[in-house]
Amino acid sequence: MPALNVEFSDRELEDLRQIAKERGTSMKALVREAAAADIARHRALQEGAEAFRRFFATHADEFAAAFPDDEPSVKGAGQAA
Repeated sequence: MPALNVEFSDRELEDLRQIAKERGTSMKALVREAAAADIARHRALQEGAEAFRRFFATHADEFAAAFPDDEPSVKGAGQAA
């Protein structure tokens, strides 16, 4: 399995040691779990954003009718201010 060397400040390293000790796990496992959780959170946010974009695109006309004041004006569209 590939590895990654990560540098921490003395304070961060001490905090990691303390947290790992409190949780009864190794520092390596603690950091790996934190990274895995962040990866999962990132993927979920990407998937949610894509689902929203698809939903919005599918219902764009309905949104335009419901919120006409939020529609961009056609006059001057694409022109620099």
